[in-house]
Amino acid sequence: MDTMMAIIRRYQHHRVTLVEAGATRHQSIFNGLKALAGDHPHAKLPTPTIVIIHDAVRPFVEEDVLVRVVTAAKDHGAAGAIRPLVSTVISPNADGCLDQSLDRSKHRASEMPQAFLFDVIYRAYCQCSDYDMEFGTECLHLALKYCHTKAQLVEGPPDLWKVTYRRDLYAMESIIKDKISQQICVVTDTREDARCIGLLQKELEVKGTSVTLCPNGQDLQKIFLGECYNFVCINTMSADFHQTMKLLDGLGSRAPSLFYPAAVVSMHFLDSQNVSFGERMKALMKMKDFAKEVKNQNIFLYGVLIYFTQDNLQQLQESVRQGANIIASLIKDRSAGLTGQLLIA
Repeated sequence: MDTMMAIIRRYQHHRVTLVEAGATRHQSIFNGLKALAGDHPHAKLPTPTIVIIHDAVRPFVEEDVLVRVVTAAKDHGAAGAIRPLVSTVISPNADGCLDQSLDRSKHRASEMPQAFLFDVIYRAYCQCSDYDMEFGTECLHLALKYCHTKAQLVEGPPDLWKVTYRRDLYAMESIIKDKISQQICVVTDTREDARCIGLLQKELEVKGTSVTLCPNGQDLQKIFLGECYNFVCINTMSADFHQTMKLLDGLGSRAPSLFYPAAVVSMHFLDSQNVSFGERMKALMKMKDFAKEVKNQNIFLYGVLIYFTQDNLQQLQESVRQGANIIASLIKDRSAGLTGQLLIA
């Protein structure tokens, strides 16, 4: 309970009521239902018409699936998501030999979420046997067995797979990184070279990301309130990190509610004809200090330097292409070890 309270405070949830778990799945669910029924001494919750039951080991449930199971539950009293079986289910006998095999095409895997008319599922749990409470795993079965309510089955998406083994955690992390790396906000200064920005935007979109341009920071507040986790700050004219620091200040104010670290790439274009490489590098070394500071706020700061000459368009295009590759990799991998590093394209 203390761990869950710490999570709620950290991510600033305001509409979560904790109920202590039971020893089994059904006992835990029953405790939650009793809280909604007014039987919990510390919970003052309204009793809902529909209740959704879900589990944390299926973290990728989408809103449209919730809507479909709720709609079906309103019409049928109970509903649950299902998925096709990917393996054939067989039954062994007492000797460990094959007894029977089920026809995979006629059966489905029961998934979550499931939704019920509250009166149906609460009545089912109030009546269910000690054996069901101890060994049961299927809520839809309880609604059928004790309330004669036949659940409507709703086809669920592939992302409803269950995180069961340690290897599934790596797959889950990969999916999360893929989802949050698909959108990049490019923060620019209106004085900066439009050619450089246009080339970068085009190359990033080739990498499969959706790019939002934010000239001069005018739309930053909207971005902070949205679900963007990836930012590229372009600094063409100076090396003072003004635009980057402005963005970091805004992100820092929302960092406690971030689900995953924000990735910020401070991108600098160095025209070798106007500014010496050593002069610019000396200024950019400040980034290590910035990165250490914001890392504690759940923000990963990286640096990318594009080195080019103004009259060589082909060199600029190639450097921007390499820079886009670096940015896409940094945002996808989100390596804590590379924070504060300056990568040169």
